[in-house]
Amino acid sequence: MNAKERMAIDRQTCAELSPEIRSDNYDEVSLGFTVESVKTEALRCLNCKKPGCRQGCPINNDIPAFISLVAEGKFEEAYWKVRETSSLPAICSRVCPHENQCEGSCVRAKKGKAVAIGLIERFMSDWMVHHQKSLNVSCALPKGKKVAIVGSGPAGMTAAYHLAHAGYECTIYECLPVIGGMLKVGIPPFRLPRHILNAEFAALKDCGVKIIHDVVIGKDISLEQLKAEHGFDAVFIGVGAHSSRKLGVEGEDMAGVLHGIDYLRKVLSGNKVDIGQNVVVVGGGNVAIDCARVALREGSKNVFILYRRTIEEMPASNEEIHHLQQEGVKIEFLAAPVRVVGENGKMTGIECVKMELGPPDDSGRRRPVEIAGSNFVIAADCVIPAISQNVNHEVDAGQDIALTRWGTYIIDKTTFQTNVDWIFSAGDAVLGPQTVAKAVYQAKEAAESIVRYLEGRDLKEGRDVRDLDS
Repeated sequence: MNAKERMAIDRQTCAELSPEIRSDNYDEVSLGFTVESVKTEALRCLNCKKPGCRQGCPINNDIPAFISLVAEGKFEEAYWKVRETSSLPAICSRVCPHENQCEGSCVRAKKGKAVAIGLIERFMSDWMVHHQKSLNVSCALPKGKKVAIVGSGPAGMTAAYHLAHAGYECTIYECLPVIGGMLKVGIPPFRLPRHILNAEFAALKDCGVKIIHDVVIGKDISLEQLKAEHGFDAVFIGVGAHSSRKLGVEGEDMAGVLHGIDYLRKVLSGNKVDIGQNVVVVGGGNVAIDCARVALREGSKNVFILYRRTIEEMPASNEEIHHLQQEGVKIEFLAAPVRVVGENGKMTGIECVKMELGPPDDSGRRRPVEIAGSNFVIAADCVIPAISQNVNHEVDAGQDIALTRWGTYIIDKTTFQTNVDWIFSAGDAVLGPQTVAKAVYQAKEAAESIVRYLEGRDLKEGRDVRDLDS
């Protein structure tokens, strides 16, 4: 098939659960491609000589190669092609913002709709699980050295996967009673089904990785104790960014204010949280979207989002914004909170001010500017701030690890080694809140550095690590 014929194929669509059906359950909204539609979509790929999609993918997956295999119906081969670089394809294919990464760099996107790379990758992973194919990779013989992994999110699990398969004994310390970090208690099942998540995690643990739950490193055991008393030769910190950033407005400490990450963690851990009928979520990212959609499913009737810019600047994925609006959540654009109002320590509403967009700021987005005298109050039973997260530094208590002014760990950008030579870090702990794909890529590279460190080799020789700061 020539390029002109490929360009004539329309982007394929997936069936979805209707808003009426999904509004009170956590079933996955998108039903994914069928065998026929995924092969048709794969034919849209132009097999570019210089594939921009690979450059746009933080992991540098060989996207044209796995898409070509899908077009031929070789789904298992396609899955293992992506597994050459990615340890979590079923997860990345669902929760990464493809329009800003691989699909955003697709040549077809310049003149129309990009190839649906994320949905193709998802199909391969789902096909493997549905057909009960093994997701395991053979493990190397034990090397006799031990690595402690702090955190079981995408960075921690990826580092453990590569180290364990290289023959190093790994123990993951997780402060929660469940494995997965933010993937399990921060992303709802309607975006990331638990059976898919659990299947990928099972594949990551097949080389004997131990997981110890309900242990807080820095409180129950210090980093120094891991090395001196528990015999670990190196430590990888993959704690992510789980500490909610506050609004910084008057009245934020009133009852009825519940920060986004805390709300999701409670609900997705199985706890019933009564936040009332009228809920305001502050923020424009995926966490804010998830909070609003979860609140609907938990019984709140009037839920809307307060965002200080316009829909064009929202960092949440286009698909999530579309699903949110389908489900009846309203978005108040160009408005920002200035004060939580209430009586006797209990909030009754939130005072806001209208905004207009000024010149671009450091993020490249136009900076919101207050419109004087435009204040208004929204009555609410609960306000959920979801305006980003910070790294929780309980883990490094008593250990002098250098930090940036944003509270992330300072690392060597090639080796992912902190200023303490036996401690390495990657993912959100280094980048701040970012995508799963970036955490997976960095953790893979950090694992390579740990292997070199344990073997006494040069950590930098011959390496070309991608800069994912932006």
